Amino acid sequence: MDLADLPASPDRSGRRRTLALGGPLAAALVLWAYAVARTDPADLGGFGLAGALPLAFWVALAVLTAGFWVCVRDPLRAHRWPLAYTAGLLLMERATQALVYPTPLYAWAWKHDAVVDHLLTAGALERGAKLGDMAVYDQWPGFFAAQAAFTDLTGLEHAATYMAWWPLLSSLLLLAPLLLIYRTFTQDRRLIWTAVWIFYAANWVGQDYFSPQSLALFLCLSVLAIVLRRGVRPPAGGRRRALLWTALLIPLTSALVTAHQLTPVMLAVGLGALCLTRRYRDWAAPAVLLLAFLAWNLTASLPFLREAVPEMIRSFGNVTGNLEAGYGTTPTGTGPVLMSWVSRLLSASVLLLAAYGAWRRPLLRRRATPLLLLAAAPLLMLAANDYGNEMIFRVLLFMLPGASFFAAAALLPDARPLTAGSPDGKGKPPPVKGLRFGALPAAALLALAAAFVPSYAGKDQLSYFPPQEVALVRQLVDSAPDGSLVVAASRNYPLAYDTYWRIGHYWFLDDDRSHVEAILNDPAATLARDMSGVEPPARGYLLLTRGQIAYSDMNGMLTAAELHRIETSVAASPLFERVARNSAGAVYELRRTS
Repeated sequence: MDLADLPASPDRSGRRRTLALGGPLAAALVLWAYAVARTDPADLGGFGLAGALPLAFWVALAVLTAGFWVCVRDPLRAHRWPLAYTAGLLLMERATQALVYPTPLYAWAWKHDAVVDHLLTAGALERGAKLGDMAVYDQWPGFFAAQAAFTDLTGLEHAATYMAWWPLLSSLLLLAPLLLIYRTFTQDRRLIWTAVWIFYAANWVGQDYFSPQSLALFLCLSVLAIVLRRGVRPPAGGRRRALLWTALLIPLTSALVTAHQLTPVMLAVGLGALCLTRRYRDWAAPAVLLLAFLAWNLTASLPFLREAVPEMIRSFGNVTGNLEAGYGTTPTGTGPVLMSWVSRLLSASVLLLAAYGAWRRPLLRRRATPLLLLAAAPLLMLAANDYGNEMIFRVLLFMLPGASFFAAAALLPDARPLTAGSPDGKGKPPPVKGLRFGALPAAALLALAAAFVPSYAGKDQLSYFPPQEVALVRQLVDSAPDGSLVVAASRNYPLAYDTYWRIGHYWFLDDDRSHVEAILNDPAATLARDMSGVEPPARGYLLLTRGQIAYSDMNGMLTAAELHRIETSVAASPLFERVARNSAGAVYELRRTS
């Protein structure tokens, strides 16, 4: 038999190519898994999780970034490899905390779990004054109603079962609209995936947790993706096809206006900016948004707006005041201050890269003018309101999709718009040339991804609640009679709003500084007077936990020593009786005789 008649051997070059592309991803994931297994969250310091991660995590991040750069630098590479590396980045960024910590992060996530629990318990929305400040959540129930329905259908006990994984899920949801938006302006795969990488590496502001904002951002980007795609590819088929596109906007917009207060306004500003261009001017989308917004805000959310609008009017135009940090928002200590500066430098670097990319690529700038407008439009909201000292973070969040696109253009040597191709007219980007596409852009991407970790997880000392703290608060809320009052230093503890429809809450660090000083001067007597309005059989409780102490100390409110002095005074006072204690805190009950 002639050897030529034997079956051909497998394509070794194809295997080598697959190994070269997938090897760094596999190695990075193995290193990451090892790092997660070696991370101990029991003793977090001022640097949060960033200070607790072993060297293997940072090596994994470097290997992942290098592998991504090898994949993305070839303009003819299939999308699946950059997608796989982007998924790996999201695992490292958003799944590490879910795997390391035995309980969900963020007091606000626990608060939103309580709102879902209320919907499941009450079985209906309540718009009256019965719920006090919490009634606002029943006026924008879209996110909570969806979670309540999912929890009920799956038979889960509560949303806390899965909310630790919500940052990963909500980030994955953003991928589809981001790709649609970027592919509207370019077919250069290098530019598309580099922009996606930068977006995820720079999205450190923490609005991806179990919250209405995480869902609202997905809905907002989905609406923008439809509007932008209609602009570049007008629907064929006349009026009927246009009506179908408009009909698609209706459920997205309706879900958005029922889920969040601020995001519809941000979307309106963005759509208004697009109307400045002729090609992307789409009056149907603003009209649908306006109708849905007015219909909801003049009915369901009207009670809240009656009280909030006067304050909004007073703060309108006060940009300095809207940017000013309030009492208790100034980081103190080496770790918190350094983490704060790292996050600022991360955002500033992306914005500066975006400005350079827009200046450096005039053809791309003209083609992607809508993305420049969408990146700049949120700045107008700085004049509107401080949004609880969070407006600057929301502005950065909504600027990021457009800014990431031009930041990616700054790192690529020949980023091309949609219509640009090679001289042969086949639409293929030109081959990579020279050293400008070498190590420097890869180093920039690694620096951004590395800076994300302390920016995003640098405050985990106050965001993480160990199981002992959860058990202590659970014991309190389960045993407290209806109408009881729980007094705490701050709301930074798990289950802070659990059963809020039957238990009152009061956080004395929210008060004026004069009252905080009164508590410091005579803790037991002042706190007893604060609880004096509680009528039997309801009880008054003081709860002090490690989460509250970390929050107060790291944000320049009261030091840990001052809070411990308050607890010492209460423990020694005959007005109070200690009813529970463990390694995470203590609960004191106001005696009935007092």
